[in-house]
Amino acid sequence: MPELLLTAAVIVLVSVIAGLPRILRGPAVVDRIMAAQLLGTGGIAALLLAGVATATPSFVDAALVLALLAAFATIAMARAAPRGDDAP
Repeated sequence: MPELLLTAAVIVLVSVIAGLPRILRGPAVVDRIMAAQLLGTGGIAALLLAGVATATPSFVDAALVLALLAAFATIAMARAAPRGDDAP
């Protein structure tokens, strides 16, 4: 069973890596924000899968910290994003 969970963690990490170019050169700011959310969510999932597979509680703690950082990073990116014509 741990091998299956570690394989799932690797698959999630590969999907996160596939989304990294979208953060760097997304066609719009919204695409970059959504890719950052993908990065955070995928990283959390991979850490939780690896933590359960290896019975390492520190992975779960790292996943919780990453969840907080991902939320704050998304808020910061959304606030810094250029707004439309109706912005004050």
